[in-house]
Amino acid sequence: MEEVDVEPTVTNIPGIGHGKHMGFAWGPGDILVYETHFKPSGSTLSGPGGSFIHKVRKDEDINSPILRKLFNESHHIFVGLQTIKDDLPSKSKRPQFVSISRNYRSVIRACMEELQQVAVSTRDTEMGTQYGNQVSILLAIELIWNLCEVLFIDAAPAGSLLLHLLDWVRLHKADVDEKAKDVLQSDSPAEHHNYWDVVVSYVLQGRLEEARQMLVKQATLQPASRNMYKLMDGLLSKMPFYNPGGTQTLTEFDVKWRNWHEEVDRYLKDNTFASNLHLELICKILVGDEDTLLEQKELLGTWYHFLVTRLLYSHPTVKPTDLHYYAQSCLTMFLDSRSVQEPLDSILLAAFEFDIYLVIKDCSIVLNNWWFVAHLTDLLDHCKLLQSHNLNFGSNMREFLLLEYASGLFTHHSLWQCAVDYLDHCPELGRACLELQIERVPLDTERKALKVLRICEERQMSEQVRSICKIMAMRALRNNRLGSALSWSIRAKDAAFATLISERFLQDYCAKGTFSDLDLIDNLGPAMLLSDRLTFLGKYREFHKLYGEKRFKEAAKLLLSLMTAKIAPRSFWMTLLTDALPLLEQKEVIFSADQTYELMYCLEELTSSIDTAAAGGERPMQEEDVEQTKVELLRLSLARNLAMAIVKEGTVET
Repeated sequence: MEEVDVEPTVTNIPGIGHGKHMGFAWGPGDILVYETHFKPSGSTLSGPGGSFIHKVRKDEDINSPILRKLFNESHHIFVGLQTIKDDLPSKSKRPQFVSISRNYRSVIRACMEELQQVAVSTRDTEMGTQYGNQVSILLAIELIWNLCEVLFIDAAPAGSLLLHLLDWVRLHKADVDEKAKDVLQSDSPAEHHNYWDVVVSYVLQGRLEEARQMLVKQATLQPASRNMYKLMDGLLSKMPFYNPGGTQTLTEFDVKWRNWHEEVDRYLKDNTFASNLHLELICKILVGDEDTLLEQKELLGTWYHFLVTRLLYSHPTVKPTDLHYYAQSCLTMFLDSRSVQEPLDSILLAAFEFDIYLVIKDCSIVLNNWWFVAHLTDLLDHCKLLQSHNLNFGSNMREFLLLEYASGLFTHHSLWQCAVDYLDHCPELGRACLELQIERVPLDTERKALKVLRICEERQMSEQVRSICKIMAMRALRNNRLGSALSWSIRAKDAAFATLISERFLQDYCAKGTFSDLDLIDNLGPAMLLSDRLTFLGKYREFHKLYGEKRFKEAAKLLLSLMTAKIAPRSFWMTLLTDALPLLEQKEVIFSADQTYELMYCLEELTSSIDTAAAGGERPMQEEDVEQTKVELLRLSLARNLAMAIVKEGTVET
């Protein structure tokens, strides 16, 4: 995301010596590396020699059936988000954006739970590990998204902010519920080895009501300490929590909280709970003692849980602008000198610092696909949080990430359809990218080709429509499916190809005496005007229909017009004249004298070209004899018909 203005460092690749080179082919799904040298002699690698291609990385997520549900479901949410009108005030749209954000998170969580179930049930160790890794990634994604929702989308103010952060921690630190379940299901919960861990965990998460219920069980076992437990119960019950929907102002809440905090501090200084280490520990947590909190690292688990607990018991009215100070100090305090800061820590810290761009940048680097950054950035852009940040290579950050994500979807056999909608909502480069990507979709079946074609037609992508139709027409022609080939060529409006296929239809007719795909030819309609040969094919089929319906005069007129108007190819004239023979042999005169003269003229014009071909030795002797026989029969029939027509017309005139 940052412009590189320095020379990149040279990386030495082991095994690549002088005179040897490597090539790279980058794609949304794979990165291929190939050596451009021949295999050296003595190599132990199998094969006849030559360059070797190595698949360096493959995006496995796109091929996971469970994660495909994530891609499909989030696609519907994305499309719905684009329908929110920009002209509405931002405050009125905020609840909609929060709802959409939660929808995204619910899809993530559903996929995560399904992956966990599969990871547990599978017997394949390698697949179990892979599923486990995917669960870890989704956990991190949901954690980051939830925090971004609290800080950026919902933009919770002081007071409400801590309540949201408590919900965030509770959602992502659910192991306490499992422990509590084990404790409560035991014969004697108060004596269970995890009892105090559960109570302290509840207090650390601000779940004081549940902590009180657990403490009651301990109080019944220790009658002598009942007053002490009752005192602790009173402190826990009196701890004030801010109510955003109430009448109490933040200042009033702050005063009330400070009074409660001072009361707890007095009890601690008076050593009220000194005789009970567990209750004293809880009291120290309630006053926000940092050393005590840090001693609970194992129960807290993470620095950000430590942060929220520290804020709860020390700074419950923290302002969003002050969060980053506490976040940085908690991270430093929680991680010892031997610990290494993980990428997730850096991303969360960037979020607490309200550095949206750093969050997106680090997630783009760390995560193994573009799904998260593309959808989160799109949502933040709709919230008007990214308006001022444009990139130097043609589109804004939102569009760049959506283009990358959609390009990856295009490599999948079914998800490419979702990718189209993402590109539709990239106003600057989406159209150009779609035109390039749609041509790379494999047209495995006619059904898939029709899907691709419909997408192109809906978007007036005429060049791609022609390309798809030509590909399908050529494929159908190679498989001798003339009807399908003709249909695709008409759809492509490709006159030359339509002419070629029409020729094939006519050749088949000459060879077999019948037409194939009659339904298509009978219903050509205006499409037959695409080329002269296609027009002739349609009209010639119409002649056969008229003849079959015994509408001989209309059939004769159409047949003659095909020849005199030069619509019929010269090579097909003999076939047309032969088709005229049954009409010439009818008892009733079908062709008038003028029409008969026209036919005679056509026959003589044809025979002159046949004689020229015979003189040049271009035709076999046997073919010449057959043609000569046809000519003689035609001349005889034409002469007889002419005589009958003259007599009939003379009689009528008289």
